[in-house]
Amino acid sequence: MFEREAELAIVDEALDQLHGAAPGDGPGSGRRAGGTLLAFSGPAGLGKTTLLAEVRRRALARDCTLLAARGGEQEQSQPFHVARQLIQPHLAGRSDEELRTALGSWYAIVGPALGLCAPEQGAPPDPQGLRDGLDWVLTHLTAQRAPLALVLDDAHWGDPESLSWLAAFAPRAEHLPLLLVVAYRPEELPAHAEAFRTLPGRAGHRPLALAPLTEAAVSGLVREAVGDHADDAFCREAWAVTTGNPFEAVELSARVRDKGLDPTSASAPLLRDLAAAQRGSGLVARFERLGPSTVRFGWACAVLGTAIPQELAARVAGLGSEEAAGATARLRAARILSGAGEEGDAGLEFVHPLIATALYRAIPDALRVALHGQAAVAVVDAGLGSSAAARHLLETHPENDPWVVRTLREAAAENLRAGAPEAARRQLARALREPPDFGERAAVLYELGCASLLTEPANTVNHLRAALAEPFDDAALRQGIVIRLAQVLAHSDRLADASDALAREIPYTRDVRARLRLQSEQFMWDAFDAVEGDSPARSRRLARLADRLTGRDLTERYVIGLRAWDACLRGEAVDVVLHHAVRALGTEFSWAHEDRGFEVPVLVAMVHMYADRPGRAEELFEAGTAEFERQGWRGAHLSFAYSLRAYIRYRRGRLADAEELARAGLRLAERVGRGTPVHWYAIAILATTLLARGRVDEAWELAREHAFGQSFPAAVVFPDAQTVYAELLLARGQTKAAAAELEAVDRRLSPRGIRNPSWCPWQLHLARAVAAEEPARARELAEDAVRRARAFGAPSGIGQALRVAAQVAPPGERPALLTEAVSLLSESPAGYELALALAALGTELRDTALLTRAAVTARECGADGLERGAVDAVLALGGALPCAAAHEGALTEEEAGLAHRAAEGDPAVSGPVLSAVCRKLGTDRTGLREALEAYARSSR
Repeated sequence: MFEREAELAIVDEALDQLHGAAPGDGPGSGRRAGGTLLAFSGPAGLGKTTLLAEVRRRALARDCTLLAARGGEQEQSQPFHVARQLIQPHLAGRSDEELRTALGSWYAIVGPALGLCAPEQGAPPDPQGLRDGLDWVLTHLTAQRAPLALVLDDAHWGDPESLSWLAAFAPRAEHLPLLLVVAYRPEELPAHAEAFRTLPGRAGHRPLALAPLTEAAVSGLVREAVGDHADDAFCREAWAVTTGNPFEAVELSARVRDKGLDPTSASAPLLRDLAAAQRGSGLVARFERLGPSTVRFGWACAVLGTAIPQELAARVAGLGSEEAAGATARLRAARILSGAGEEGDAGLEFVHPLIATALYRAIPDALRVALHGQAAVAVVDAGLGSSAAARHLLETHPENDPWVVRTLREAAAENLRAGAPEAARRQLARALREPPDFGERAAVLYELGCASLLTEPANTVNHLRAALAEPFDDAALRQGIVIRLAQVLAHSDRLADASDALAREIPYTRDVRARLRLQSEQFMWDAFDAVEGDSPARSRRLARLADRLTGRDLTERYVIGLRAWDACLRGEAVDVVLHHAVRALGTEFSWAHEDRGFEVPVLVAMVHMYADRPGRAEELFEAGTAEFERQGWRGAHLSFAYSLRAYIRYRRGRLADAEELARAGLRLAERVGRGTPVHWYAIAILATTLLARGRVDEAWELAREHAFGQSFPAAVVFPDAQTVYAELLLARGQTKAAAAELEAVDRRLSPRGIRNPSWCPWQLHLARAVAAEEPARARELAEDAVRRARAFGAPSGIGQALRVAAQVAPPGERPALLTEAVSLLSESPAGYELALALAALGTELRDTALLTRAAVTARECGADGLERGAVDAVLALGGALPCAAAHEGALTEEEAGLAHRAAEGDPAVSGPVLSAVCRKLGTDRTGLREALEAYARSSR
């Protein structure tokens, strides 16, 4: 702790803050307890470990709950190694029932990652879901055992899974009774831990860099070790040869003392050789002089890493228990190892990571590989599991050993289900090089494809195609490979390739049920392909197949669900659409089935929305969202759920709720990645909602920020992205550009027979876009949309089509069209569309009652722009303002007085109360006089 007073003062201040006090605060200071993030950086040997040990001691002395972990150079490939060190000690030893109570709904998600329980059957959590679960566990632990100190040493050697989680969690420390302290070597920080370089640290500071010791500090260390008689020249040389590195200075001082060196200027030249013996080749030479059995034991410890059981190291080194005990004693005397390593002890540790690194790198290559092989067998025999063995097998050379392949596959399956697909990918790639037996190769390639699905879709395609090229007879495996291949192709926006992969396999599939499963997958990806070659023919095949199925199993219900969606797109009668949707649901229709996508359940739910059953659609989405969350699917799946629920709220006219959900979906989509399908959905739905709320500029800025409109996906999305972009252009008055986009939509959808304006109202928008220059064409487009909407039969769709038809119709025809639109929309759940129709009819008839109703309905929907327009229209016609008599209530005496003073020009009247009054009256300050007169008339 020489010259670390400043760092320790910062630690003490953080601990004081953690307890709700700061140095010098009196009992009535009122300071609120809060967390802090401290990051210490510096090269090897600068005392980070010693500093963190002191942090732990001081935290415990102040009754903090301590979570401590240390990254290990040899354990970096072991997923969640750091997370397990931090959390497992506080939960281990509990019964399964107690664990389920402690972890709640997160049990099956985080339990396997933390090594607390075996993975359950079912699809694994996605990485984001797992990180959310770990966030919950740490937050919950902090709340239960506050104040809490989390200390991570050697973060640069932490595993990627733990580091990515902690780096994302770290900023939360300031909002919890949590002190989070990390230390790392900046020059060795890996790419997956880059976030630690920019962590804000205490009070917004960057990580605190530790400085080398000064000459005075090194002199103090030397004199403390050998006596005050050490002369200045000797101490100065000690400082020079160690460059102020605390670890080297301490070790050098100990060597001087052990050798009985006279600390005078005459002995100073000897210090350089002594210092060299503490590092690199000098350390290795000193180590090798300890004897062959000790060297083998030390090498075994270097291979095993940290917290090394003595018995396990002896097994790897090929030593008996007595020889191992002797080797341990010699290595401790040489200041190479610390700890007893016996049962009940924390295990053997190297005195410093620099020593472990030097010894590990000094092992001859062939011997190092052999030691890792022996370690893999030893850890499995010790009951530590295949995952612990896998990190050693990654360091071995291929030898065509079936046991290696089996162990790596077991470890990969465990890691994949625990939410560590990248670790599983590394292990399976190594198993493939072993290589597996001839008949096992296809299965390993398939598993590798599954593990790479989220991170390397292109490689996944290659692995799965290679698996299909292997000769094997397992029909179930072949079906699984083909389905997964189609899935990854489709999710890469290669829908035609996905369909082709399934089409090539279907004719050669003998089993009837297996063939139906492949057909259902092909129908699904074809349904999403925006440029499908012969969509009408596919639709006819789907109808013939689905109409004769009874829905006896999930595959049949998936086909029937696709039939419902296809009928919806093509505008078949709404009763037919709902009939198939209800058949598809059956008694069980999981959104999180292990080997099926969630696409068809989503489509069936959306069918209900387009058929004017949004309540049922929301019920289905709520159940599906709950399944996603239970499964730990909190990335793309949850983003889809939030965004599409937002779209349902938009269709119901609940625009504020829709915006909130759409923004939540966008936040999740941003974590998944821009340009992904889920990102398209989130942007399109949020933009649509903002337009409905009257915030055109904000919607346009959103589109510009996310490059929305520069290209469009090959997949069918809803709402149709190109149509939404055209609607944005229309709102900005760019009618020609909007018309060009909508004509492109026509060319894309019409050949496919997609005719339902309730699903995609491109005709209605195009009619508006061309109305000024081509009024006859506009009327023709709108009339065709009305016919199609009537054929489908959903009142909301018919009402919307009639409203737009009135907008482009001759003046004499408008009232009848709008009257019917209002009548239909009044019976539908489409509140926003009703407000639009009321406003249009009220304007056409100059009817203040209708405009008043439009304003009230718009306010209920959250359509602020539409409400302002309706209020202005009422005032222009001399009518009473609806706002004063409706939701906001009457003005109070104080509000009325302020309003009258402001209307008379009193400049002293301003502020939030006046703003609230203006909102109630539907005006601004300049129109207060007229608004107050209208309010007085309506009040009478």
